[in-house]
Amino acid sequence: MESLEFVLAGQPYIELVKLLKVLAVVSSGAVAKQVIERGMVTRNGELETRKKAKIRGGDLVVYRNWAIHVAS
Repeated sequence: MESLEFVLAGQPYIELVKLLKVLAVVSSGAVAKQVIERGMVTRNGELETRKKAKIRGGDLVVYRNWAIHVAS
């Protein structure tokens, strides 16, 4: 599994769909929405199906072979 880190840089959170798109683990925002809707993403070990879920510092998002650690 490949590990990535995303730093919030002063913002309190980032929406899940935007996080996947910004880190380029998906090819587009539309693809990000699809993989979330299909139940392919977990947040802190639990299935996350809300596209606009607020991802905050300390969260761990996993999609396929990507583990994304979010820092504040």
